[in-house]
Amino acid sequence: MSGEASAPPVASPRAPRPGIQKSSGAVTRKGDRGAKEKPTTVLPPVGEEEPKNPEEYQCTGVLEVDFAELCTRWGYTDFPKVVTRPRPHPTFVPSASTSEKPTVDEQPLSGSCSFNSLESKYVFFRPTIQVELEPEDKSVKEIYIRGWKVEERILGIFSKCLPSLSQLQAINFWKVGLTDKTLTTFIALLPLCSSTLRKVSLEGNPLPEQSYHKLMAVDSTIAHLSLRNNNIDDHGAQLLGQTLSTLHSCNRTLVSLNLGFNHIGDEGAGYIADGLRLNRSLLWLSLAHNRIQDKGALKLAEVLRPFELTHTEVVERRRLVLEKGSQERLRSVRSARSLRPEPLEPLPRHGDSKTEREKNQLMRVSSFAMVEKDKMQTTKTPKGLGKKKEKSGEVVKKEEKSGSGQSPTQGTPKKEDSTKTGKGKVTIPEQKLSKGKGTKTVSKEKRSILPESEVVGEATEMVNPLLEPVEHRDGKVFMPGNRVLLHLNLLRNRITEVGLEAFLTAVQYQAQFSESKSASRGPVGLLRLSLAKNCFSPQCPAYTTIQELMLPRDPVSKAKHKEEAAVASST
Repeated sequence: MSGEASAPPVASPRAPRPGIQKSSGAVTRKGDRGAKEKPTTVLPPVGEEEPKNPEEYQCTGVLEVDFAELCTRWGYTDFPKVVTRPRPHPTFVPSASTSEKPTVDEQPLSGSCSFNSLESKYVFFRPTIQVELEPEDKSVKEIYIRGWKVEERILGIFSKCLPSLSQLQAINFWKVGLTDKTLTTFIALLPLCSSTLRKVSLEGNPLPEQSYHKLMAVDSTIAHLSLRNNNIDDHGAQLLGQTLSTLHSCNRTLVSLNLGFNHIGDEGAGYIADGLRLNRSLLWLSLAHNRIQDKGALKLAEVLRPFELTHTEVVERRRLVLEKGSQERLRSVRSARSLRPEPLEPLPRHGDSKTEREKNQLMRVSSFAMVEKDKMQTTKTPKGLGKKKEKSGEVVKKEEKSGSGQSPTQGTPKKEDSTKTGKGKVTIPEQKLSKGKGTKTVSKEKRSILPESEVVGEATEMVNPLLEPVEHRDGKVFMPGNRVLLHLNLLRNRITEVGLEAFLTAVQYQAQFSESKSASRGPVGLLRLSLAKNCFSPQCPAYTTIQELMLPRDPVSKAKHKEEAAVASST
């Protein structure tokens, strides 16, 4: 009896294992259970309990097959399907569809048929992974997940199947129940994906810690980021503004940032404006549907025109200028040392001796080539060519007799003779590269050999705005405003005519600057400014003036005007 009583406790630890594997009817219960078993960000080793190990599976690049296979290996029995994202049909006629619906609804339906029709109506709300495919090779271009919770284990499956998608460009998560922990796992997943992934949209995913700024780290490759409907307040805006730029760091990959439909106020707008002071990569910014008033509008408008540098910014600018000067002097010294010959002879005669040695080597090669030609063509050479060869041979003998102590005046005619005699096998570009005249070709060769170091160095010097030309007025240092930002959206905020006047001053300055400086030389400032639906009248003089100034700069209005002109001319 004791043996029979002790048998159930031995079998009890094994009993839950098949139960866990089979009773995964919902993804959320399975994820919650896995999270309790192992609270760290590393996924629990469920695959070791399965007959098939997910680590051994090699992804094929077909998301539908890979995701289903990995979910099965991880123990899921009910998981979202990968479907093509529905698009409206181009030949859709509303009248025809509405005329057909009454005829279907008027027919008597059985119980099973009505259930099927009800299920088909709500199939849209089933958890799915919607994808957009390339029209040519049908590879996955974008991924859309909406309305179901993406857990840490699902992200672990994505970390295995998404890297095989070579054409993936965008990931869109809308209301997927992200947390600060799963966001960290998602950020760690992004570097594993293809380099074509440049767009990330996380909308409707409010986080308690508001750690969205981690998506904009210095090593991030995201170019387009949308964070709408995430309840981002002034604290979250502060973290985002500090990630855009500080004195010692700056995001250089983010091109567009959408912060619409959040809770950003004046203080948060000030933090975003501080981030725009030294950022020269962001082109598109949306702060629509927030809580920005005149104080925040003044801060944003100040960045668009010349603004005064703070004391810390002035100190940092002086340090960068001194560092740049020391680097240039170091480069000049290194270049001089590289051009300076080895100290074998006195300095006044050293350059001449080096050039003469190179000439002697070239002439020896040419003389050897001419001797070989004389042996091959002793019987077939005309008289005139024989005389020319004798003359060249005499020149070679003279140069061999001349030695390293020859004067520069005697070496000048030998350049011409060497070029004449070296038509066959002598490589004249090597002789030019060793001299001062060939520095341009040398720099080209260096760039081809080491393109990364030189190109990156030049880019960092050009991008850093503290090294831009500044103005000194009344003992203060003023830097040109941010003219890289092309689009600013401030629809439906709480800006009055006070903030509107500040934007008018900024737009007038940028318009004058663009007229005085050609567009090919650099950025010219805002091309589109959206200020509608705020706390001022649309007939306000400042608003109408802004509209008149921005109308010829807006590319959308230009395109519409061209289309209207084309239609008018055709008719």
